[in-house]
Amino acid sequence: MDQVFVVPEMITATLGFAVFLLGARLTRKVAFLREFNIPEPVTGGLIAAAMFALFTVISGVGLSFETGGRDYFLVLFFAGIGLNARLSDLLSGGKILALLLVLTLGTIIVQSVVGIAGATMFGLPAQSGVLLGSASLIGGHGTAIAWAPNVAAATGLNSAAELGVAMATLGLIAASLVGGPIAKFLVGRNKLTSTHEGDGDVVGVSFEEENDATEISHVSLMRVMLSLHLAIILGYALHEVLEEIGLMLPLFVPCLIVGIILGNLRLLLAPKAPPVARTPTLAVISEFALGVFLAISLMTLDFSTLSGAGLAIMATVGAQTLITVVLVILVLFPILGRNYDAAVLASGFAGFSLGATPTAIANMTAVTKRYGPAPIAFVVLPLVSAFFVDIANAIVIQSIVNF
Repeated sequence: MDQVFVVPEMITATLGFAVFLLGARLTRKVAFLREFNIPEPVTGGLIAAAMFALFTVISGVGLSFETGGRDYFLVLFFAGIGLNARLSDLLSGGKILALLLVLTLGTIIVQSVVGIAGATMFGLPAQSGVLLGSASLIGGHGTAIAWAPNVAAATGLNSAAELGVAMATLGLIAASLVGGPIAKFLVGRNKLTSTHEGDGDVVGVSFEEENDATEISHVSLMRVMLSLHLAIILGYALHEVLEEIGLMLPLFVPCLIVGIILGNLRLLLAPKAPPVARTPTLAVISEFALGVFLAISLMTLDFSTLSGAGLAIMATVGAQTLITVVLVILVLFPILGRNYDAAVLASGFAGFSLGATPTAIANMTAVTKRYGPAPIAFVVLPLVSAFFVDIANAIVIQSIVNF
């Protein structure tokens, strides 16, 4: 690569809009994408990433995207999930939350075992298997990069970072593609329907009774954006407090928590105020935010990290994907009750266990937009993936690296 061109933040966001629209158009035109619930930004994002990689190969000019503004869309989306959440939904989801915690720990262990097997089979140090397993998959790019120096020090594997990033990239792609088909299979095979009234919006809930106050207008947009920004500002403050006491969580989690608090306080203290939660306006903003975030995330994937990955990564990610699909269908779905909510959570769990929380949300969004609401899934899964995963994963990874 002769040189690298840095794409400014504004152009990155603009490309994100275009990429999402490309995916939306293809989804409307291609029946396969609709039938298997492939999220629109996934389609556009992967095509764009491939085109950017081809441009680099042909021109010798690398592309480095400034993505600092991308995270604004992520916290905007999760603040919206919080505003939509009802305490009654959370209370009813206590059992589901506990079961998901246990299933997540089991998934971490299974991914680690498969990763070690893959590393050993292809002549890599056994400890490097964590980078072919839970560190890169359920942990994602950040966890893989963070643990790569420890793996390199323990094994002498100088390419540990590249191995982890490549595995995380392929895992993210797999996560984006398998969630929708899993839900289609479970819903169709078991003839499932949503138990919640109304059509599903982007965050898997039904709209409140529509009236003049819930119509989309410049006033309703301003009202919803004000509520979202209040949740985000207070979420930033809560994030700082949590960091001070040593509790490290992704920023979207405090924003989600504050959104839940504000949404339920508003319902309690001002029940007759113009609605914000579960309105078409919030649904539009949420879908826009999630779509742009995911489109930017996928279009900026660096496929060059896969060039030296070789057979080990390709074979291992294939095995991890197959095992995840089997576990989700044969273990998670029955344990969670074999109902519609379990099917939606199955699509989301496959997304986050192979990729990342936003991928899981995108998978569940595509499913609920087609089949109907599943509100508890959109609150429970992010809590599991944020609060529990990093701690449990760190313990397992550390044990393997030290072994």
